[in-house]
Amino acid sequence: MISFECDYNNGAHPKVLENLVRYNDAKPTPYGFDEFSERAKDCIREAIGMPDAQIFFLTGGTQTNATTIDSMLYQYEGVICVGTGHINVHEAGAVEFTEHKIITLPDAHGKMEARVLRKYLDDFMADGNRNHAVHPGLVYITFPTELGTLYTASELDEIYQVCRSFDIPLYIDGARLGYGLMANGCDVTLPYLARHCDVFYIGGTKIGALCGEAVVFTHGNAHKHFFSIQKQHGAVIAKGALIGLQFEALFTDNLYFKLARHAIEKAMQMKQMFLLRGYEFYLDSPTNQQFVILPNEEMQRLSQQVQFTQWGPYDHHHTICRFVTSWATTDEDLETLRRCLTKTK
Repeated sequence: MISFECDYNNGAHPKVLENLVRYNDAKPTPYGFDEFSERAKDCIREAIGMPDAQIFFLTGGTQTNATTIDSMLYQYEGVICVGTGHINVHEAGAVEFTEHKIITLPDAHGKMEARVLRKYLDDFMADGNRNHAVHPGLVYITFPTELGTLYTASELDEIYQVCRSFDIPLYIDGARLGYGLMANGCDVTLPYLARHCDVFYIGGTKIGALCGEAVVFTHGNAHKHFFSIQKQHGAVIAKGALIGLQFEALFTDNLYFKLARHAIEKAMQMKQMFLLRGYEFYLDSPTNQQFVILPNEEMQRLSQQVQFTQWGPYDHHHTICRFVTSWATTDEDLETLRRCLTKTK
């Protein structure tokens, strides 16, 4: 059975493994205070064009979100997020577990709109009883969104300007950051994104690494005891060089972006495959996540041959199903999928 279930069920890219093997006997300083992690941080700083950026390595996305968000909020503050946002729907209440409320706003195809954010903040500030409420202390978005859609450069700028006008930091979840940046039509670059937020993370787990995420504070704004907060969250590993070595490989010779682009090319081929056979899509995603509307009978038949995610009901007779490509998707995978599909019209 072939898998289009997710983009993190492969191992690591060979060049990442090679770097791990090459320095397997190096005996680096523990907890990430090693030369390999420092080299990786320098590679990332160069890629984003910020030589003074503060960078921390963590192992996974949920851990990264919970730790970073907790570090940026006072105990009476919450984080603003669209209802479809990852921290709100797919992290088992990890943020709430840190005793911070998620304040949800309506989305537009998975995206937060600057005008909606501004209205919420205007209304909050105009509320005479606001001191009895959870204060908005952080704005959270994902790039790409949970639905595989993208913010344009102007949309990102508009959101950031709202955040700055209310003195609220903007945090961008980049679990699939490379797949967004390399998508067709994306007008956001990595340096642009870094300049239009206060903190973001670069996802490695889904793009070529065994595990690992790189949290980037863009202008010296990390909590002065962020490492200690990591420890409290169980988010520091003794063998920290394992993550540094992986990011060093990913950010050498543009490997990270090459892997992401490969997944996009395969996703667009897969998209055409579905379209040519009459399948309909829930929305138009330019990224490696494609959301196909399947008749329930077809979903059951196809699930016997292909692994994919049942995202949710579309109506009584159809289900939204997610098919995901990755850096490791092959032409053979796509050909096998093609043979499994039937014409719907």
